[in-house]
Amino acid sequence: MNPAFDDWMKTVQARSENDLSAYLPAADVIPAKLHEAMRYALLGGGKRVRPLLVYAAGALFGADAETLSRAAAAVEMIHAYSLVHDDMPCMDDDELRRGKPTVHVAYDEATALLVGDALQSQAFLVLSEAAAVSPTRLVAMLRLLAHASGSAGMCGGQAIDLDSVGVSLTLEQLERMHQLKTGALLRASVVLGALAGKDLADEELNALNVYARAIGLAFQVVDDVLDATADSATLGKTAGKDAADNKPTYVSILGLEPSRALAEKLRLDAHAALAPFGEKALRLRELADLIVQRKA
Repeated sequence: MNPAFDDWMKTVQARSENDLSAYLPAADVIPAKLHEAMRYALLGGGKRVRPLLVYAAGALFGADAETLSRAAAAVEMIHAYSLVHDDMPCMDDDELRRGKPTVHVAYDEATALLVGDALQSQAFLVLSEAAAVSPTRLVAMLRLLAHASGSAGMCGGQAIDLDSVGVSLTLEQLERMHQLKTGALLRASVVLGALAGKDLADEELNALNVYARAIGLAFQVVDDVLDATADSATLGKTAGKDAADNKPTYVSILGLEPSRALAEKLRLDAHAALAPFGEKALRLRELADLIVQRKA
């Protein structure tokens, strides 16, 4: 890994951790159990890929620092809430996340449900208080995050995923599911970062959309490869769970090596989409590399 990129990534991750902590109620604020569990779910772990994408896209257009902070925190709160709910017994029923017990195991199911609900609300509260952008652009940012989070985005993809257990999907159907479940929020991260800087021209938005589509699919392809090849200690979550739950994956449809080849093609597609931005898109290119070449 490029040392400059590594330093930048660690800086953004540390900043995001501090900001997330600041944007959450303190653990001793009533209702203390809920606030403690929210902090447990959100802080102290994770790759922070979505905040990294927010900051990298913001660098293209000289985005305001506080707006980036709020956008990055908001999208990470949505992501964390989705993981809390996804891990619950009524969904994927997992006991390990980011190397520690999942929220419903560490607390209880009712608390986990409320943690997800509260993190979702907190995300929109945090983003709504970004004062440096125009009201019109802020509404566009809030709308973008809502759309990416709901039935036409992440939640819709999760619904399809739950309905697909034990079902044979075509490659096109699998791609559609993951464009919603994983890709929608990754796209929102990229576009939110850009909108923190300026209103986007059509060609700018189109290029970012192509990039985001490529990394969104690549992220899931690599997840499927790692689920089939890595161990739980490396992943920080239960390995081999997709196969055990009879879920369709890129590996189950394409095979292991073709899946790896697809991830590499998507990495190159992401690079190509960024060509109009030149060297200003360096961090976004490096994040595409990170997503495809990660080991966990």
